[in-house]
Amino acid sequence: MPRSSRARPSGRSWPIRFRAFRRPRITPTWISDPAGPGALPPDPRDIWKKKKVRTVEPLALKARLVETALAEGFSAVRLCAPDAIPEAAGRLAAFVAAGRHGQMAWMEERMGWRGDPTALWPEARTVIMLAESYAPAQDPLAVLGKPDRGAVSVYAQGRDYHDLVKKRLKRVGRWLIAEAEKGSVPAEIKVFVDTAPVMEKPLGQAAGLGWQGKHTNLVSRSLGSWFFLGAIFTTLDLPKDAAEPDHCGSCRACLDICPTGAFPAPYQLDARRCIS
Repeated sequence: MPRSSRARPSGRSWPIRFRAFRRPRITPTWISDPAGPGALPPDPRDIWKKKKVRTVEPLALKARLVETALAEGFSAVRLCAPDAIPEAAGRLAAFVAAGRHGQMAWMEERMGWRGDPTALWPEARTVIMLAESYAPAQDPLAVLGKPDRGAVSVYAQGRDYHDLVKKRLKRVGRWLIAEAEKGSVPAEIKVFVDTAPVMEKPLGQAAGLGWQGKHTNLVSRSLGSWFFLGAIFTTLDLPKDAAEPDHCGSCRACLDICPTGAFPAPYQLDARRCIS
């Protein structure tokens, strides 16, 4: 058949009609299928994002721990290992066997825990020893020259230190756990302030807070001997401090001033003679 005689107009293009192809809109399943009422499952695209995990550097964590404890009101912070006082158990046993613990019958109980922190909590890796000074602004010995006035021990002139110190210990402990969790490091703590079978003074010397003087109390070059002791046991393995050596030398001032002669010999206490 002959083609149509209808000719295309010169200089004019024919209109071309076509349908635009559109991809169907698909709602991602992580949006259309919520995990629960009012909740969405995590965006799967997040799997390509690198999550930054904060590492826990023991030395830096220890430095921040000290800063936090000082800000809470503690005067000094030192650390030692739970097994840093191997001689304590033998000394405790001899003290009790001689009856020098007097009416403190509770010292006979749980002696295995008291003399060995590793037996008290085997999971502990670090003992954090903290000191809180209660030294008065004025000389407390001045009252001894006034027979018409009664002398009250300095530590007993304020609120019960057990409650005050323990609250601060718990705050420091909670901070430590939170810091460890930021680096995905599991941590546990236990706090003690003369309320458990823990020998705070030997641990304090092992940690470097001071040394046990001839009156058996802990003595610090910067704080003297008027400070409360608190302990935080933790499963975190933090850098330890060096023990404090004995600096008493030939001094015996604390022995000579005792009104009841409660010290049979230097570094030995007979609680039956003590009126404290």
